[in-house]
This record gives sequence, C-alpha cells and structure tokens, in this order.
Amino acid sequence: MAAPVSFACVLGFFLCSLMADSIESRNFHDLFQPSWAFDHFIYEGELLKLRLDNSSGAGFSSKNKYLFGKVTIQIKLIAGDSAGTVTAFYMSSEGSNHNEFDFEFLGNTSGEPYSVQTNVYVNGVGNREQRLNLWFDPTKDFHSYSIFWNRRQVIFLVDETPIRVHMNLEHRGIPFPKDQAMGVYSSIWNADDWATQGGRVKTNWAHAPFIASYKGFEIDGCECPTTVATADVARKCSSDGEKKYWWDEPTMSELNLHQSHQLVWVRARHMVYDYCTDSARFPVTPAECVHHSHRHW
Repeated sequence: MAAPVSFACVLGFFLCSLMADSIESRNFHDLFQPSWAFDHFIYEGELLKLRLDNSSGAGFSSKNKYLFGKVTIQIKLIAGDSAGTVTAFYMSSEGSNHNEFDFEFLGNTSGEPYSVQTNVYVNGVGNREQRLNLWFDPTKDFHSYSIFWNRRQVIFLVDETPIRVHMNLEHRGIPFPKDQAMGVYSSIWNADDWATQGGRVKTNWAHAPFIASYKGFEIDGCECPTTVATADVARKCSSDGEKKYWWDEPTMSELNLHQSHQLVWVRARHMVYDYCTDSARFPVTPAECVHHSHRHW
C-alpha cells in the first residue's frame, strides 16, 4: 500500500504553530503517570514496559484530559503465547454517561494472528465492537496506534492507516461524543474468560511475565484542566476568530480519497467481526450502521 497521509500537521507548519493549548511530546512522564501496580512498570530510557504476571497487570493514565485532537502511542505487543491477555489503549471520560474510544489488543496462541478490537461508547452505551486481524506481526517491532477526534468524526488508525471511522450523525438523531473531555489510558491485564477464542484458550502462566512495550507518546489536542467547568469545555476547545485548531479545518471533516481506499482495504481483507452485521445480537440494525456511508466504513 502507498504511504498513508499523516493527520499530524497535515496543513503545514504555519497552521500547526497556531494551535492553542495543544501538546506534542514523546516523554512518558510529561504526559502520563502510573495508575496502579507501580512495581509492574519497567523504565528503560525512553522505553516503558508494562508487566503482567499472575499477581497483577498494570496501567497508566494521562495527567490531563482533552477534548478533540489526536493521541498516538507506539506499542510492541506481547510476544509468543499471549493467549488470555489484553493490552488496551483508550480514551475515556468519567461517570455513568461517559464516552469512550477503545483499542483492545487480544492475545493469542503462538503463530496465530493478533486481533485488535475497537469499541465506541457514547453516553455510557457501548456494544459497538469491531474486530480485525492485523496485517503484520505487532510483537516484532513498534507500531503506532492513534485516535483522532473532532466534531465530525472519530478515527482509529494503525500506522496512520484508518481502520475505523465513527461519524457524527446527530442530524439523524444519533448522539455523538463532543462535549466530555477525556483522559488517555493504557493497561495490560488477564482476560482469559473472553479474550482468546471466546475464552476457550486460557492464560498459560508458565509463560509469564507478559511484557508490552511503549514509546513515542504524543498528545496533540485541546487540554482541559480540571478547573474548567464542564459547560465551558466545549467553548474553550472550539475554533473561533481568535484561535484556530487544526482538527477543525475542513480537510479534517472526512477521510480523503486515499484514506477511504485504505479503509475499504482493511475492512475487506482483515475485518473478522462487525457488530453492524451481527443479527443475532442486534435483530434490529443499530441506527448508526444504517446511516453510515459505506465509503467511510
């Protein structure tokens, strides 16, 4: 495939220099902090490793919350027999009516493909799973995983290739996540009750510890300190006459032609599950599945 078009600074240095309250960094400690199991963190220069054993997994979270922009982390997933394990990278707000965008990397037995499951929660409601097998071995090297989010769409990207788009269909009466600031999180844990072949294959603790490695931490979005009232968040993070955010530019409102072709390729060659076509779970097709344009799916 041709090299994907990057979302970052796609409009050039000048526009990027006008971004207000945005952050770009590759240092874990600048942007993130451990959330639990501090003794399962391994620091090797700019490299971070999370350890999973039969006593605990581990997780970290961003120091701030963000509304719109792009978040990227480079991850090298658990090598060898990773069955039963899940490595997650996601954004989430708080509360019972929270919004959430999930990457979940589902471990497998040696030699079997790694699957990535994505999900979107809006106002506390999820059940929008899509699953695909990656077209490379994600345990051999680092690959970038990104979430891009603006008022028009949420895009999940792997090495800058879009693998999923969730469009704003509020004009169809379908809620869209646009007013709750989100934290950025990652964790590794044991989920052998469902993660591998529906839970049929369990975690083999003889192969522990299981290690996921991270680097290249980037957040390029509108930072929302906890001191900003919820009602003021959307206004703070909206472009106006005084400030311009790159994610609000017209070119960011939908995929370009090349990216649309990439998405079609991913779905045709690598998707193994789509909630939109699961009539056993959803006898009535979910509304967003009916109205989404195929070219963006």
